[in-house]
Amino acid sequence: MFRVIRRIHRKRRTSGGDETAGGSEKKAAPALSGGLKENLELFRGILGSSTDIVITEFNFGREKKAKGALLYVDGLSNKELLDNTVLKPLLFDECFIAGREVSDLEAIGQSLIAASGVKKKTDVSDIVGDMLSGNAIVLIDSFAEALSVENKKWETRGVEQPVTENVVRGPRDGFTETIRTNTALLRRHLKNPGLRIETFKIGRQAKTDVVVAYVKDLVMPGLVDEIKKRLQRIDTDAVLESGYIEAFIEDAPYSIFRTVNDSEKPDCVAGRLLEGRAAIFVDGTPFVLTVPMLFLENFVTVEDYYQRPYYSTYMRFLRFLCYLLAVFSPAIYVALTTFHQELIPTKLLFTMAAGVAGVPFPAVLEAGIMILTFDILSEAGIRLPSTVGSAITIVGALVIGQASVSAGLAGPFMVIIIAITAVASFVIPALTASSSLLRYFFLILAALMGGFGIAMGLMIVLVHLISLRSFGVPYLSPFAPLNVSDLKDTFVRAPHWAMTMRPRVLGFLNRRRQKSGLRPSPPGARK
Repeated sequence: MFRVIRRIHRKRRTSGGDETAGGSEKKAAPALSGGLKENLELFRGILGSSTDIVITEFNFGREKKAKGALLYVDGLSNKELLDNTVLKPLLFDECFIAGREVSDLEAIGQSLIAASGVKKKTDVSDIVGDMLSGNAIVLIDSFAEALSVENKKWETRGVEQPVTENVVRGPRDGFTETIRTNTALLRRHLKNPGLRIETFKIGRQAKTDVVVAYVKDLVMPGLVDEIKKRLQRIDTDAVLESGYIEAFIEDAPYSIFRTVNDSEKPDCVAGRLLEGRAAIFVDGTPFVLTVPMLFLENFVTVEDYYQRPYYSTYMRFLRFLCYLLAVFSPAIYVALTTFHQELIPTKLLFTMAAGVAGVPFPAVLEAGIMILTFDILSEAGIRLPSTVGSAITIVGALVIGQASVSAGLAGPFMVIIIAITAVASFVIPALTASSSLLRYFFLILAALMGGFGIAMGLMIVLVHLISLRSFGVPYLSPFAPLNVSDLKDTFVRAPHWAMTMRPRVLGFLNRRRQKSGLRPSPPGARK
């Protein structure tokens, strides 16, 4: 029966795809004609009667017999610059011969239009795409072609400090929603002639600009081709944020662990490119994707490389400890109080027993209710306006915690455990999503099998992590497979002068990062 249903579904899907393809083939693409009036009617039919579409017709030439039109989107193009670079040269250049005597439209663009980016276009879809991207379109009578003038200008947010990646020491500039501003910020931090930037348009309806950036002599062999292959297979209506791209190109779409990293900081993206990775910019978002990604990147911040190596090493161990607390604290508490009371010191056991004496729920239900309450407060604090969000989160946590203990719905130790879990989960924002889900997973296993269940769950998670790949790179590198030479920049951050080689798994095309023997020393100590 199921086989018959699958066959019917396949036939319907195939026939629907054929109908769609056939419809697209039957529908001929519109083309420009030699008449200005016909071309304007064509664009009015495509763009409709939108009030932000500006169409300005004019006569130019020595005897004002040549007819032309200027099309642009109000708000996306610089009107003042258009007047100075397009209209004034065409209207007031007395040396210009009538349009009917000019045989090359490109010569008009090169001789009269005082703009740097002027391209001749013939495809209507390309012309409309350029216009909706901020370019101005010049149409001239008797030409079945158009001139696309680079003239983008729209309201943008200034370069500010990133909200999600605050630093004490280091650059404070962050990416914005404008893709060219973002590539310029990357160029500023990475003044390398080998930096390559390639642009794609993705989305049937939105046609969003997507940029792939990499350093030619450092990027992993085959990585750029693989990225292009995955980007070109995306066929969707719109790409509104880099999360769309991440969902389409990641290696493990069903995993709770992300295999594509992101950042708002140009210096962070530049550092990753220098290790052999590639970056993906999406117009309209400040979050830039970098691939391939290693699990260890979740515990590393760009500020680690600006601090003393000993303190950076300590902070990395602290982040790892906080992640373990965020995932395992409720499960360990439930396992100890339910299955392994003998592991708790006697005095502490008596104190804990007195605290939960009046609680009517088992430990697992008590922990589940408190974790769910914390998640609700956390989500409310994020979604509410900033003026009241933090206040509601703090007051709600204090009131609910105190009221739960007073009413006998939760023990004081459980409130402490959940508070530690809540604080620890925010130390590593990149792993907040996975830690929230794993917390429930280990809590259920601890309630069913105690410590043995936690151990089994940990083994399942480790096996899953070992099986993950990010663009072909093992997710747990350099631990699995083990690479001793790359351990200098893992949980231990060695001094900069000691990290002479790039990570083997990423930068094997050009492994040497710097000259060896750069360890500083007092004057006269070394020759």
